[in-house]
Amino acid sequence: MKQKIFTLFARTPIHVGAGNSVGAIDSPITRERHTRIPILPGSALKGVLADFWLDEADSAEHDRMFGTQERSGRLFFGEARTLAFPLRSAKGAFAWITCPLALLRFQRDSEKSLSVPVLPDTMSCLAGNAVLFEGGKTVLEEYVLTQIPNATEDLKKISSLLLELSDDPVWSEITDHLVIVSDEMFSYFVENACEVVTRIRINDATGTVDNGALFNQEQVPSETLLYTAISARKEDDDLFEILARKLGENGNQLQIGGDETIGLGVCSVKLM
Repeated sequence: MKQKIFTLFARTPIHVGAGNSVGAIDSPITRERHTRIPILPGSALKGVLADFWLDEADSAEHDRMFGTQERSGRLFFGEARTLAFPLRSAKGAFAWITCPLALLRFQRDSEKSLSVPVLPDTMSCLAGNAVLFEGGKTVLEEYVLTQIPNATEDLKKISSLLLELSDDPVWSEITDHLVIVSDEMFSYFVENACEVVTRIRINDATGTVDNGALFNQEQVPSETLLYTAISARKEDDDLFEILARKLGENGNQLQIGGDETIGLGVCSVKLM
């Protein structure tokens, strides 16, 4: 099997719904059950990419890549995991957080060598210069985290590698805005710092909200970086080139999830 990393950098918030309400959230996003980290199901990615092949002239390519009722496709899609998540920062306006677990998973999936740091406690971190106060403190949301000593080089190596994952101009800020937090803090932030918006439907006759048409919807925030692994057998190596060509024809953009007509789910994508 040959495998390539496929990254998605959210240009607008993303909503891939889980289908059942959780507490005050009527329409939550899909998450891993054990870590609560937001994910995009492989089936959603496969379906969106398959829609690029609507021309009958490309039907043979489509059937080979994505399958038919008679046979399965030759490309294999994993779920997209969150690698870097944006948060409010008291300095530098915002930060991207990641954690040792997310980095170790990426190292396993990409087969790249990473110097994953060991954080001594929950409130320790490695932070870029743009979000770091004098005295080695960074303030993310309502929490004050402390920079661990003698780890600057590890942070530079990791941020340099992450920089290659997207060509989006906003992502170029990752070097100075990256913060590596503990697994516990990462899990807390990605569960509690997603956007929650209130959606309504107006009754044309009354000009007021339709009865029962008020609901809260959760969204993965813009500037989140996710990645997945796409695999193919050795004899199907050319399928990666075909997929890259189609993505290029679409400006290396992809819309995923619901509410396309109101601008949600637009991503800058890159097939590594």
